[in-house]
Amino acid sequence: MARTILLLFLPLFLFFVLPTSFAAPVITYNVLNYGAKSVPSFDSTQAFMAAWTHACGSTNPATIYIPPGRFLLRNVIFRGPCKNNAIVLHMDGTLVAPFDYKVIGNAEQWILFEDVNGVSIYGGVLDGQGTNLWACKRDGRSCPTGAKSLGFRGSENILISGLTSLNSQMFHIVFDGCNTVKVKGVRVSAPGNSPNTDGIHVGKSSGVSIFDSKIGTGDDCISIGPGTTNLWIENVACGPGHGISIGSLGWELQEAGVQNVTVKTVTFTGTQNGLRIKSWARPSSGFAKSILFQHAVMTNVDNPIVIDQNYCPDHKNCPNKASGVKISGVTYQDIHGTSATEVAVKFDCSSTTPCTGIKLEDIKLSYRSKAAKASLP
Repeated sequence: MARTILLLFLPLFLFFVLPTSFAAPVITYNVLNYGAKSVPSFDSTQAFMAAWTHACGSTNPATIYIPPGRFLLRNVIFRGPCKNNAIVLHMDGTLVAPFDYKVIGNAEQWILFEDVNGVSIYGGVLDGQGTNLWACKRDGRSCPTGAKSLGFRGSENILISGLTSLNSQMFHIVFDGCNTVKVKGVRVSAPGNSPNTDGIHVGKSSGVSIFDSKIGTGDDCISIGPGTTNLWIENVACGPGHGISIGSLGWELQEAGVQNVTVKTVTFTGTQNGLRIKSWARPSSGFAKSILFQHAVMTNVDNPIVIDQNYCPDHKNCPNKASGVKISGVTYQDIHGTSATEVAVKFDCSSTTPCTGIKLEDIKLSYRSKAAKASLP
């Protein structure tokens, strides 16, 4: 009888034990093993590409390890799809763009991940070395447009944690056509006069969350482009910069809208704008709706709350038409602090497509120790 009981229970025991024994091991690819060198003049691009090729081609979860040091990279595209959906870039070092801005200045991106699924970046520093390009632009010379430092295109299930981005030639971090993205503990730094250096840009993407980050730059701390839905921004400090901006919208006649955006528990210090929605003054099918701005603190901000449907930077080549972008369902709750200008709330809405469903609750903004003013339609 005892022998019969043993035979009956043995298959059940195997059912519970065998799955854990088949867990796929994580394979680590150290870029040094592929020829990368922490030498200022040594180009490690091919070494990084070789490490990526092996990690992407592995059927097991993979880690690409970047040890301490400074590694020079030209513009590079890490392409998918990969054979596994769990690739980690563990960065203890710094990736450095070429000192000569012309080397990557005409590339759209410095570092681009395309068509990937399940890529995570932990730690590390990106040094875009954009100083000389900014000087070229300010001098009015003929300059390259500049490369965005880090981009994800057509990708999903992305995590960026603890990354620092310094002195990008243009935008620092860009998500284009992505789904399910989490950004946390990121630091972005560039001078307040560095042109077009948006901190984080989100466009044509859904399910992006940005948490616990500090962004100081020369343009929008976070810019939100057409086609963005289900975006969550929380506990972000902005300054210097142009604020957190939805837009610019409405450049295209047929354009996807922006909806379901939450921005909460944010601070703005010495910025040009705080919470901004901007669109060009021209016909468009674009829209911005279901927006919540909540729990924001302003410190010496030029325009704490602004809707500008006659957006035209530098007042050059302005369309001078009525904006077709429909702005609706926007709520501002618990916005406190100080304005650097007398008019702290400015709504310049379209004459043909007026703003609707705008709610202001618990707004307390002061200018020179007195209540600031509002300019409403």
